[in-house]
Amino acid sequence: LYDWGLVIGFGLSLPLGVPWRNPSIMSLLPHLHRLPSRVILASASPRRRELLSSLLSPLPALVKGINLEIIPSTFAENLSKDGKTAAAYARLTASAKGKEVFDRCCGEKDKAVLVISADTVVESPAGDVLEKPSNKQHATSMMQQLSGEWHAVHTGVCLMLQSSSGNMIETTFSTTTKVRFAQLSPEVIDAYTDTVEPYDKAGGYGIQTAGLGGSLVEEISGCYFNVVGFPIRSFVQALIELLDKVKDKDDS
Repeated sequence: LYDWGLVIGFGLSLPLGVPWRNPSIMSLLPHLHRLPSRVILASASPRRRELLSSLLSPLPALVKGINLEIIPSTFAENLSKDGKTAAAYARLTASAKGKEVFDRCCGEKDKAVLVISADTVVESPAGDVLEKPSNKQHATSMMQQLSGEWHAVHTGVCLMLQSSSGNMIETTFSTTTKVRFAQLSPEVIDAYTDTVEPYDKAGGYGIQTAGLGGSLVEEISGCYFNVVGFPIRSFVQALIELLDKVKDKDDS
């Protein structure tokens, strides 16, 4: 279990809010020459953009021509939740986001490109999927459900990789982190939901904002970056496997 005030992972212990350079980049070093020059993040999330930029920003200095583009998906995120686990729902939504951007922006079959998309949802203690609250009443209900309890945060990630030979392979995965909230008084919930903080975040909070959403969290078990919205280590592992699969397909 991790103390909420520390980022403990990959051999680092950093206070929340302190910038970091994630060592996962080291795992990519032997594979840099296989990355396409065009890399698209199909998300408007500033948190995902910051995390992915932190990971990929050294790459242009190491491999000439690697470019990170931000092209938010226009997918409506209106999939039915019936019969789906929260993790499956996040994976399916991430896949739909990626396909929308790929079909809209990557039509040339001879151009190598990597499209990265993601979706984060919070699963309440009762098993309900909590996305972004729509109003104060909705946000208040979420905080009441999470107060003093463990819940799960699921991030689904989809990677769509097309080689210069035109071969395209897609992989989708999800990562889960358990989070426990502090016991929240009605006064704290009321004051918190009067701020702008809950309304652009799954589950109504962001762990990275130590002064507001992060202060609601008592402890976590699992990947901190996953709660922020992008599981870096899992992403790197999945990307390396995907590069191998595309190479095998190109060579066959």
